[in-house]
Amino acid sequence: MSDNIIIRAAEGKWTVRAGGAVIGESRDALEVREGDLPPVIYFPRADIAMAFLDNSATVTTCPYKGEAKHFSIQTKSTVIEDAAWSHDAPIEDLEQIKGHMAFYADKATVART
Repeated sequence: MSDNIIIRAAEGKWTVRAGGAVIGESRDALEVREGDLPPVIYFPRADIAMAFLDNSATVTTCPYKGEAKHFSIQTKSTVIEDAAWSHDAPIEDLEQIKGHMAFYADKATVART
């Protein structure tokens, strides 16, 4: 695993909201710390209402975690473009985040509830 990344269980129950709706809740979320950046909460996809998310054409690459697919959130009134990302095939030793999804802080609200 990259010395730059620390993955641990995120304690408690976590909720993600977007467009006024709860998109997901989990007690099995992961906290991912990358260097000096703020921690990011990764939700198991099974705990996300995937019916509200659409695949995006956006793909980015992190040198530490690998390729990330992006997702847009469909709300009642708008689409929040590229609001979330997921690593389907993370770099070796970071397999814990496979099957998990994270959300951009400026596009969704993630909080411990």
